Amino acid sequence: MNRNVFTYGSLMFAEVWSLVVEGSHASIAATLRHHARYAIRYETYPGMVDERDASVSGVLHLDVDAADLVRLDRFEGDDYERKTVEVVDGDGVARTADTYVYRCVDRLLPAAWEPDSFALRRFIETYCRDRLDP
Repeated sequence: MNRNVFTYGSLMFAEVWSLVVEGSHASIAATLRHHARYAIRYETYPGMVDERDASVSGVLHLDVDAADLVRLDRFEGDDYERKTVEVVDGDGVARTADTYVYRCVDRLLPAAWEPDSFALRRFIETYCRDRLDP
């Protein structure tokens, strides 16, 4: 069964998303309530955790097939847990989606992670190169 996937960090960037998945997926802006996105110590990418009075803006990828979900699970690794959430798209429509919540809360920094500061090229040249199959 195909699923929607809410991304909030490296995977919201088309350059990274297209390196991980094989399918072509439409995407739209969306927001996840009751979660917050933080910088991770010694990493360029963020971790997202449950947080009552916070919200995270990101990208909702629509109709992702099972094979691409497996690729995403492998890319995210054991530090993240895929869970089902409800996001709100730009038109205010609630949609069910899977997302990846960070498990290693002791590695989170108190600073919010900002997409505008993401070192995209460095991430692709290091993390993606090491993490993805050649």
